[in-house]
Amino acid sequence: MATLSSFSSHPNPNPDPTFISPMLQPYLEQQRMQPDPPPEEESPYNAVSDAQARDSSANDSGSTLPNPNHNPHARPGPSPIKLLHVSFNQDYGCFASGTERGFRIYNCDPFREIFRRDFEGNGGVGSVEMLFRCNILAFVGGGDSPHYPLNKVMIWDDHQGRCIGELSFRSEVRGVRLRRDRIVVVLEQKIFVYNFANLSLLHQIETIANPKGLCAVSQAAGSFVLVCPGLQKGQVRVEHYAAKKTKFIMAHDSRIACFTLSQDGNLLATASSKGTLVRIFNTHDGSLLQEVRRGADRAEIYSLAFSPTSQWLAVSSDKGTVHVFSLKGTATVSIDQANSSPDSNPSAAISSSSLSFIKGVLPKYFSSEWSVAQFRLPEGTQYSVAFGHQKNTVAILGLDGSFYRCKYDPATGGEMTQLEYHNFLKPEEAF
Repeated sequence: MATLSSFSSHPNPNPDPTFISPMLQPYLEQQRMQPDPPPEEESPYNAVSDAQARDSSANDSGSTLPNPNHNPHARPGPSPIKLLHVSFNQDYGCFASGTERGFRIYNCDPFREIFRRDFEGNGGVGSVEMLFRCNILAFVGGGDSPHYPLNKVMIWDDHQGRCIGELSFRSEVRGVRLRRDRIVVVLEQKIFVYNFANLSLLHQIETIANPKGLCAVSQAAGSFVLVCPGLQKGQVRVEHYAAKKTKFIMAHDSRIACFTLSQDGNLLATASSKGTLVRIFNTHDGSLLQEVRRGADRAEIYSLAFSPTSQWLAVSSDKGTVHVFSLKGTATVSIDQANSSPDSNPSAAISSSSLSFIKGVLPKYFSSEWSVAQFRLPEGTQYSVAFGHQKNTVAILGLDGSFYRCKYDPATGGEMTQLEYHNFLKPEEAF
């Protein structure tokens, strides 16, 4: 059961649904000053003040990020910085990293460090969740010397440079997801959903053992969809809060290893612990829309990502390859088609293997839908993938500190072109 520490700046024993938490005031004031553009048009980290939105090399005077323990001119020490966490924000324009010393925020395109905070002493941050590009972040401690307890979610306001609230639990926090109106906290076998305005508990969900903290939420305004593991192996649970509807989908025979939602919450992509197939479902009725093949051998799927228009799906795995699949036809495939043959390709509009003419003679492997484009990476590192704001580009984050931006040709496919590479733990190492 969660316990909530109230904000000392605004005691509120009787929550008012119209009350806005003071932690959101800078964000909401900025939102009133300018319209909220679509992700493709949003300027980098535009909800943070101008004094904050600068890289560390320019943060030597006039900064609104006071930190007496941080010397902006200091060179990295001889000991390497250990990365504990990397994740994109909700529109994939920024990413956050948690280290054994604190956290850092980066812009993707153009690539640059926006700001960092290093904590004195025990500074391990094992999870950092951004709220789009605003001043609010959610932290969970991590590493050998965690800065915060592992059973707490700390709400950080970087305008004030301090934590302004916390959510405490009886067990370790496995993950946090943020929307503009909700905070979702994932435990080993339970998920809590809170209202962001007054931090009141709205819903709790029981799940099967979920050590990875798997959970996905839609980001479209007014359409809150949440996906989490169900109570059975291979099952996912879909909550449509606006429609007050719950849908269970038996996505795989094996344990669920990874899943993601489209921005509007209409599409769900899932992968199992086998890691050979990725399935795309309609979240409203649970129908299988498409099935694509990453490969023939087992793999651990690290991340899945839809493009903003849901035309493409990117997949990263421990095999060191990022795949991009075409999802043309998923929006037009009928429910009857999807339900007619769940084990075969439901969309004739999608190109499949050139050996599909022998479908039914040889195993299903030969008629699988294969990726349009690929990018090879060094093996042995966990990578997260997302689509860039420039057309037909992909951004890749590695827990080794690597950042890649690549471009794929939707017509000819094949190997992607590397546009840039950075080691964001050592900014001088770029080409």
